[in-house]
Amino acid sequence: MDDEPDYRIAAGGGVPWRDLSMEETHRPPERDIEITNVETMAIAGNFTWGIVKVETDAGVYGLGETFRAEAALDMAERLLVDLEGENPLDIDRITALLNQRYTGSGRIGQAAFTGIETACWDIKGKVLDAPVYELLGGKYRDRVKVYCDTHGGESLGEAAGRDPKEVYTPESYARAAREVVDEGFEALKFDLDVLTHATDTAARRLDNAAVEHKVDLVEAVREEIGYDVDLGMDLHWNFTTETAARIGKKLEPYDLAWLEDPVPPEQVEGHRHLREKLDVPLLTGENIMTASRFADLASAGAMDIAAPDVNKCGGLWELRKIALVCELQGISLSPHNLSSPLGTVAGAHVCATFPNFLALEFHARDVPWWGDLVRRVDDPDAPIIEDGYIDLPEGPGLGVELDPTVAERYLTDGSSLVV
Repeated sequence: MDDEPDYRIAAGGGVPWRDLSMEETHRPPERDIEITNVETMAIAGNFTWGIVKVETDAGVYGLGETFRAEAALDMAERLLVDLEGENPLDIDRITALLNQRYTGSGRIGQAAFTGIETACWDIKGKVLDAPVYELLGGKYRDRVKVYCDTHGGESLGEAAGRDPKEVYTPESYARAAREVVDEGFEALKFDLDVLTHATDTAARRLDNAAVEHKVDLVEAVREEIGYDVDLGMDLHWNFTTETAARIGKKLEPYDLAWLEDPVPPEQVEGHRHLREKLDVPLLTGENIMTASRFADLASAGAMDIAAPDVNKCGGLWELRKIALVCELQGISLSPHNLSSPLGTVAGAHVCATFPNFLALEFHARDVPWWGDLVRRVDDPDAPIIEDGYIDLPEGPGLGVELDPTVAERYLTDGSSLVV
């Protein structure tokens, strides 16, 4: 028959078997809109924040954020900074180097997708005159709890050339913890993979003195802030299962909220072994994308708390799906987040919509202008984070607007303002 599809053409690659594009829409005129342009800019915060702007023919645009813009927007050329001067014959070592440097970047394409997807949610909320959390299923909470990623010691500039034992001290960790708690946060986290002893980092193993130093840091924080504050510790996937187990056992008396990424993300059996061995909740997931991958990890019994990254997991809807598959296994979520206030607010919208939420990461306490980058549409003078919580914006879409003056001031070299 003449109108029967020619499957041979599709099978041969002439026509896609599943063409998911749509040449015509069937909506009322006010919702019959089209994407006309995508622009990006990069802002130099404590990380490079990649801002994505999606424009439409209706004069409505949306904003989203990508994880680490320098990688997500221009990956290949930037790898030169890591490869220049290396011997190309050391293939295994170079591969390990790139994995080390970019493990935290995950699938760069997935980060770019997230920025586009978030911007589309922003557009949809503006068109329908509703906040994004309403479109994602409504809310379980008015306020989203935030935990503060806290840095003990001194800045890299201040610490340059100094003995790490003089920089990463129990006193410096305790002092930083006290400051964060006094700012109103009820939950905080420290990096615990700092090195103060000579270590063969390729072997991923610590000696007793290095392990005891980590215990001293945690003990000092607990003595300073007590046990009513949630306290997490991050190992940044740096250790062998054996070393991670020794560290975890030593930390059991300090009632940690979680021990984060003790071994590399692909070592599912290592995570499962540690979860069975330790009386400390294990958190992981910032390097894992898609709900199906989280379902596999949850089914393997490899985590107590999931930490999908807000701006590289694939989008707000994908994060919502991750929350669902984790809920079915009795697993809470504490999403990883290195974002500007734009991406952080996007994360808050989705975190309000699922029941198994613990806390959302805030990783820019050392950036004094962080909160100035956006304004709430419903209350321009209100802070984004107050006393360790984000009150959900009630404006349409994400409910925030970028301040173009602040954005332009902190653009990276070669980047242009798009709002």
